[in-house]
Amino acid sequence: MANKMQQKRERRLFSTSDDSAMMKQVQATHAPDGREVDVKPIFQILDEILIQVIARSIEGHHDKREQDMLETAAALAECDMLDSLAFIIQKISCELSCKCSGGGDAHASTMVLLNYLSNYSWHAKVVLTIAAFAVIFGEFWLVVQMSAENTLAKSVALLKQLPDIVENSTSLRPQFDALNKLVKAALDVTMYIVEFKELPSEYISEDTPPMSLASTHIPIAAYWVIRSIVACASQVSSLIGTRNESISSATEAWELTSLTHKVSSIYEHLKNQLAQCYIHIDDKRHTEAFHNLIRLFESIHVDNMKILRALIYAKDDLPPLIQGTTKSRASLEVLRRKNVLLLISDLDLSQEEIMILDNLYKDAQSRSETHYEMVWIPIVDKATWNDVNRQKFEYLQSLMAWYSVYDPFIIEPSVVKYIKEVWNFTKKAIVVALDPQGRLSSPNALHMIWIWGNLAFPFTSEKEESLWKQELWSLELLIDGIDPMVLEWMTEGKFICLYGGEDLEWIETFTTTAMNVAKAGRFELEMVYVGKSNAKERMQKMVDTFGTKKFSYYWPNVTSIWFFWARLESMLYSKLQHGSTVENDQIMSEIMTVLSFDGSDQGWAIFCRGTVEMARAKGDTALTSLRDFDKWKVNIEKDGFVPALKDYLNSLHTPHHCNRLILPGSSGGIPQKVVCAECGRQMEKYFMYRCCVE
Repeated sequence: MANKMQQKRERRLFSTSDDSAMMKQVQATHAPDGREVDVKPIFQILDEILIQVIARSIEGHHDKREQDMLETAAALAECDMLDSLAFIIQKISCELSCKCSGGGDAHASTMVLLNYLSNYSWHAKVVLTIAAFAVIFGEFWLVVQMSAENTLAKSVALLKQLPDIVENSTSLRPQFDALNKLVKAALDVTMYIVEFKELPSEYISEDTPPMSLASTHIPIAAYWVIRSIVACASQVSSLIGTRNESISSATEAWELTSLTHKVSSIYEHLKNQLAQCYIHIDDKRHTEAFHNLIRLFESIHVDNMKILRALIYAKDDLPPLIQGTTKSRASLEVLRRKNVLLLISDLDLSQEEIMILDNLYKDAQSRSETHYEMVWIPIVDKATWNDVNRQKFEYLQSLMAWYSVYDPFIIEPSVVKYIKEVWNFTKKAIVVALDPQGRLSSPNALHMIWIWGNLAFPFTSEKEESLWKQELWSLELLIDGIDPMVLEWMTEGKFICLYGGEDLEWIETFTTTAMNVAKAGRFELEMVYVGKSNAKERMQKMVDTFGTKKFSYYWPNVTSIWFFWARLESMLYSKLQHGSTVENDQIMSEIMTVLSFDGSDQGWAIFCRGTVEMARAKGDTALTSLRDFDKWKVNIEKDGFVPALKDYLNSLHTPHHCNRLILPGSSGGIPQKVVCAECGRQMEKYFMYRCCVE
């Protein structure tokens, strides 16, 4: 709708005051013969003369910068191209001087010039016309400015009866202000007409909507630029012979101001249309670069440099990386023929993630068999970039021991598109693993890294599958890499209870009851509080409470609680990537059960001993089973504590219950089927949106 309204406004602008008959006249003069004119050198000279020098000459400025500009213009004038154009420029200049003196029909004069220039393209027509005017305007000011110091110039000024600028500065000011504004407006429109001509044809063609719409406007824009130059030439001519006359400038200034308004409006519309063309070109370029990336990853390379240059920075003009420990700049060469992990995230990357990765990275650096480099690639939105985000970026960068890009915006939009669409990055951090030849080892090795750390090197799907074949559902799998104390208890044959939730009343009752059962059963029981996922601030309060109340053993570092749940989620998504289901994979089934416990409002518990015996239940059921210890303790001698508890828990299943499983949707694939941990029925799928982790 907005585009349609804009197009309507443009049609009114380009047609209301210019009837179709006039436009047919203008178009009828256009008969290009294919000659190419490089207008850039000419345009640069025009800019130097008309804007940088002449517009200020009324103030009497003669600084060194002005002299430098004149020298530049003189050097440009030596180009061979001007030799072939000197005649047409002189011809137009004569036409402007003769036909415009004393007024006349501006439209008729404009049409004469368009006929002279019929064989040239639209952008050449306007540039050559302005060049012809620059000759007139330049000569006028040279004589006026030098007449006070140069006798020859003074004689010419007297013969021409040119006004004394200093004496008449007050009366001439409105005319010169209006004249300079119109010249500037005409140059601005001309600049855009030239830019349209120079748009890369491989990315935008004449029949492409942004370009095709602009093409219909360029002829009338050229007409009004040339007509404005005719008015400017007439204004300069009117000053000849006015040395001793009273100069009335109101009418002339009004006419120039009216034209300036017209040309400025054309400028704004061409500016908007050109912006649309550049958006189209950028989209084409980004799409091309995106497909080039796809082809690069499908090709074989001798090393990883082509891939890294395409992903991070393709030029050689600056080192694109910051080294983490020294904070010095580094080139991509430091990554040549190395295993490289690309840490990709937004600016919400948590300190917990950085802390765990820091330990693993430093460990890998000390071992030749697992040596790899890591590079942080932040994905940020340029539209919302501000000082706060820059400070956040620099703070996160300062925490990292590995490499990072020195500026987020050296990452091209096509690369961001590839990262999002091919590697499925949305918000949650991923780690893309590349081998020494730049081949993709894993589109997201973060799951492997959280589960097995550097044991997962070189982070290939085959290595991941091999590691899973060695795993059983056990306490060791749940706790590995988090707390060696718990693993030591396991090897000692102690009974261990992992429990979570944040209901303090239930926690106090459950821990007291569990320890009473252990005392009554005459066995050692160690209890470990593992908290709740995605609740960092609340967990800190819980840890503080545990420090005071001493309910049981707990992890005083909230990072350990975060890592416990991050590993569980990673296990689930790792299993999903390998096609596991709850029906054919016990580990996946148990992981989903624990995650569904965490999704409920209750506490929960897992009792285990060794690597095989495990029993788990939600809070109320777990507490009821412990309170009913006398009912099933007779089975302990025959079956063992954990199997006896498991049997009794199964008998407590109630038909009315509700389990929830909450998964971060941006971490990987979502399981098609999830079954209830209590009754085994398939759970219904819902969607939940959450703005924070608390």
